[in-house]
Amino acid sequence: MPELPEVEALAYHLREHAVGRTVARIDVASLSVLKTVTPQWTELHGREVTGAGRHGKHLDLVCGDLHLIVHLARAGWLRWSDSLSPTPPRPGGKGPLALRVHLSGGVGFDLTEAGTKKGLAVWIVRDPADVPSIAALGPDALELDRAGLEELIGKQTARLKTVLTDQKIIAGIGNAYSDEILHTARLSPYATPARLSSEALDELFDAMHTVLTGAVERSVGQDAARLKGEKRSGLRVHGRTGLPCPVCGDTVREVSFADKAFQYCPTCQTGGKPLADRRLSRLIK
Repeated sequence: MPELPEVEALAYHLREHAVGRTVARIDVASLSVLKTVTPQWTELHGREVTGAGRHGKHLDLVCGDLHLIVHLARAGWLRWSDSLSPTPPRPGGKGPLALRVHLSGGVGFDLTEAGTKKGLAVWIVRDPADVPSIAALGPDALELDRAGLEELIGKQTARLKTVLTDQKIIAGIGNAYSDEILHTARLSPYATPARLSSEALDELFDAMHTVLTGAVERSVGQDAARLKGEKRSGLRVHGRTGLPCPVCGDTVREVSFADKAFQYCPTCQTGGKPLADRRLSRLIK
């Protein structure tokens, strides 16, 4: 799933390549991705792209007083083209294409989604706050200071991993970067936020900013097509089950859920004890 750094990089790419161009046409290949009825997508035709930004993990293409908001979900992506095909896609097609934005000069981008479980969502609104998931966002992860972080999570009793990925608490962090943040901070995914010491909160705050800022710096300026590879290359524990931890050499382990998994290092994060399976919901003793 694209998280804060990748969405920030996509927004940067659109600011560099789309701002100043006019929306020539929007082709909707899958009506199910559109979550708003009015304004219709045709109202974007002929409008100049005036900006691009990010709200948590939502991408925002600004066209005057209208916003094309995109949430890429788990398997969605933006594919930029300097020579976009002018042939309209077949509506209801079985391919990954969901929506195509043609810009002046023959450039533009496709919004695609792989797999059968669809979550890609597009809204056309006059105010980003009209998107329910944006209105419910907590503070952005990169805008929090140390005191703000403590205030947000200091009374939370859910697992730290769960709290970090709850967009209503902190916006922008997903499964991959929460694994990286916790590994850098040397904290267990199952730690209770309300019980963290002041020193542990310091480590968490520093790790959050170090990991996310570093990922943004690596990602911004990359072509959209290279962002996924750039993300994978910068990960130390996420997606590296069975490989040695780059810090201590212990084997990176995994806890699996029904539809996802997270990775961690026992030596660095849990005092050498492997975490139990999700069904046991406790540390193996």
